[in-house]
Amino acid sequence: MKRKLITIFSILLLVCSLICGCTDKNNVQESSIKEDAPATESPVNTESEEPPAQNAIAEEEEKAVIPDGIYKADFDTDSSMFHVSEACDGKGILTVKNGEMTIHISLMSKKIVNLYPGLAEDAEKDGAELLIPTEDKVTFSDGLTEEVYGFDVPVPVLEEEFDLALVGTKGTWYDHKVKVSNPEPMEEEAQAENTLQLEDGIYTVDLAFEGGSGKAKVLSPATVTVSGENVTATIQWSSPNYDYMLVDGEKYLPINTEGDSVFEIPVLFFDKPMDVVGDTVAMSTPHEIEYTLTFYSDTMKPAE
Repeated sequence: MKRKLITIFSILLLVCSLICGCTDKNNVQESSIKEDAPATESPVNTESEEPPAQNAIAEEEEKAVIPDGIYKADFDTDSSMFHVSEACDGKGILTVKNGEMTIHISLMSKKIVNLYPGLAEDAEKDGAELLIPTEDKVTFSDGLTEEVYGFDVPVPVLEEEFDLALVGTKGTWYDHKVKVSNPEPMEEEAQAENTLQLEDGIYTVDLAFEGGSGKAKVLSPATVTVSGENVTATIQWSSPNYDYMLVDGEKYLPINTEGDSVFEIPVLFFDKPMDVVGDTVAMSTPHEIEYTLTFYSDTMKPAE
C-alpha cells in the first residue's frame, strides 16, 4: 500500500512538471510574438487639428488689392443724405498705386465740408487728419452742370464696409459706413484717344489732388489748353507760397506775381495720377513736396 502511494505521488509530480513547462513555453512564445510585432500607431484626431497655414495665406491673397491702375467703382453708403452726385451714376474713380487704393467721389452738393476715414469721435480729436474737399464740376444727362465738393477717400478694402465720418456746415460729426465695390478698369486705349482726339481749344477739366499735409491744394476744375499735340493745364494753388513746380523732370515757374500761385504745366496723360513736385517757401526753408494730379477726361468740356 505504501509503495502504491509513492507511485501515485510520483505520477502527480510528473504531470505538474509537464503542465508548468508548457505554460512557461507559451509565455515565452507570446512575449516573443509581442516583441517582434510592429508597434501600431494611435489614431489621430484630425477634426481637432487647426487649418494649415496655407489656408490663411490663401485667404489673405483673396483680400489683396487689385493691380495698379485706374478703375470706375461703385460707392455705396448707409444714408440717402450722403452719396455721390446723381450725375456720377453712383460711381467714383478708383486709383490703385503701389497697392494703395483711393477713390475720388463727387458728392451731391457743398454741404459736406470734411470727411474722416474712421469714427466721428476720432475726427474731433486734436491732430486728426481730415480729408479736404476739391471743387468738382459735374454734368448731368440733360447737359446742366453743377459745382459740388469732391473728396479723395482712402480705401482699406474692397467689397466690404468701412467707417467714414463726415461733418457738415453746422459743425456736427456723424458716423457712416461706406463700401467700394465692382471696380472696372478704364481702358488705356480709351484714355490715349481722349488725349489725341481733342480739337484745338480751351477746356475745363475736373482734377483730383493728393499729397502734402492738406494745408494747401490745387483748385478744381482746371483750365486745359490743347494746341496740336501739346496739352497744358493752368492750375491754381490755394496758397501764394509755391515758387516752382517740377513735372517730368522739367522746372516750371509761376505765371503770376500776385495772389495764389498759378502755373502752366503739361498734361502728360488723363485718368491716372500724374506725379508732380511743388516747392513751397511757407516754412523756414524751402521744401520740395511730392503730389499727384489726376485729370479726368470724361469731365472735359469747352471753356465758357
